[in-house]
Amino acid sequence: MRYSVIVPVYNRPDEVKELLESLTEQEFKDFEVIVVEDGSAVPCREVVEGFAGRLNARYFTKPNSGPGQTRNYGAERAAGDYLIILDSDCILPPGYFPAVERELRREPADVFGGPDRAHPSFTDMQKAINYAMTSFFTTGGIRGGKKKMDKFYPRSFNMGARREVYAALGGFSQMRFGEDIDFSIRVFKGGYSCRLFPEAWVYHKRRVDLKKFFKQVHNFGMARINLYKKYPESLKVVHLLPGLFTAGTAVLVLASPFCPWTLAPLGLYALLVCVDSGLRNRSPRIGFYSIAAAFVQLLGYGSGFWRAWWQRCVLRREEETQAFRKNFYK
Repeated sequence: MRYSVIVPVYNRPDEVKELLESLTEQEFKDFEVIVVEDGSAVPCREVVEGFAGRLNARYFTKPNSGPGQTRNYGAERAAGDYLIILDSDCILPPGYFPAVERELRREPADVFGGPDRAHPSFTDMQKAINYAMTSFFTTGGIRGGKKKMDKFYPRSFNMGARREVYAALGGFSQMRFGEDIDFSIRVFKGGYSCRLFPEAWVYHKRRVDLKKFFKQVHNFGMARINLYKKYPESLKVVHLLPGLFTAGTAVLVLASPFCPWTLAPLGLYALLVCVDSGLRNRSPRIGFYSIAAAFVQLLGYGSGFWRAWWQRCVLRREEETQAFRKNFYK
């Protein structure tokens, strides 16, 4: 078996159905699918069983422990030479596996990852959120963009690894958030080869509204400090930018009653985002929505970053601290 596709899922049967449907349309067929239900109240067993005869798919269920440990559970039961880790809210284009095959034939890799895109069927807000997570003007292109401010670290929504390497690294850690970056850091520290496969992209739904998006990126910001405490060398300039943006925005807003022109830099940034996203998505409406998505992305991440910095670096709390603790998937 060439590939084992591992999908952790929590209360998302409709998304799993879309992902599995896209897997039936793959040009490449030498793969199995392992769906692991992580203590869901709304299971997807019937959805997976509905693909019997169309996919080599297996379904498992376990108590809730978060996506990292759920991926490890699936990896222990995998038969493929390579593990493909996907989030349940992804959809694969038909040429996904051929793109991976071409890259592996060109130059072997122990671990790899691909970028993400917005599907035409996504809502305008989902497309705006996708822009906020992938644009050079918001994340520095570090999530798979052609222009980037730091080297590429595979993310768990679209990641691959040789099964032996995954096992040697012990899989994902028990970090509540940022466990995929923790894994990628250990890949580099272990001396394994790791590359971006630019054509092995997926459609990634991400969050459907700004409130859920804020919660997600706030946790990402907190995770960055937790990663810093484990690996001080992992903190780069690009990771500081949302925090600086957040602090700068607060100063400008507080100063605006005394000098309205202090808001001009924020207006210019909003205009840049609106124009760039509008042209990229060929939609002025998405460009307008992208202003809100970009500010939520930067302020959400930045506020989480400063919150965790205060807790971990100033108050010196040793335990990992994350906001919105009710479950792993929000």
